[in-house]
Amino acid sequence: MPLPLTSHQIREIDRQAIADYGMSGLVLMENAGRGAATLLYRLMEEDDRAHDPVAIVCGKGNNGGDGFVIARHLDFRGIAVKVLLLADPNDLRGDAATNFRILEKAELPIQIFDAPLDLERFDRELLGSAWLVDAMLGTGASGEPRSPYAEAIDRMNAAGVPIFAVDLPSGLNCDTGQPAQHTIRATATCTFVAPKPGFFTSSGAAYRGQLYVEDIGVPRRLLYPIQP
Repeated sequence: MPLPLTSHQIREIDRQAIADYGMSGLVLMENAGRGAATLLYRLMEEDDRAHDPVAIVCGKGNNGGDGFVIARHLDFRGIAVKVLLLADPNDLRGDAATNFRILEKAELPIQIFDAPLDLERFDRELLGSAWLVDAMLGTGASGEPRSPYAEAIDRMNAAGVPIFAVDLPSGLNCDTGQPAQHTIRATATCTFVAPKPGFFTSSGAAYRGQLYVEDIGVPRRLLYPIQP
């Protein structure tokens, strides 16, 4: 496993991959989402639940964009997926907006939620899922999650279903391991490029579950100044 990198270091690697190496942000998001979907499918196979439904709860940033890619790749494997978007689709930008439009054209099930969260409808959409995917808040988020994320986090934790966190559990500070009042308790976390320091603190480890690191295709040379 690579050495831990802070959220700032990871963002700088992403920036250099795009600005200096000419990589597309869409390619990096595709690699992240496809790798996470492959991992989740393997975990579902291990539980003999490879064909059970999955609910993917997405925010409006790039973490949500990763969730849109995951939905597409799980659907390709024959899994019944639904996307629960905690934002107005008109607020999506960049690569996340592009991947959302692909989902719409593919006619995958999408439910839109806003603040305050409709708890009854949200719970109903989670019902029957074998796994929940947390693609709400990424490394760029800070402070306490606000509505509708705060309520969604609490309802997902209370659902009694395994949770697969994308990059980090929403609400967890991945650098310090400090959880917010509303933080996802993940069964498994699929983080990208390298683990984050906060995952190895006692508090962080209690929220991340089993940790997996996925490569997203950034050149290894970009890690040279940071990792041996």
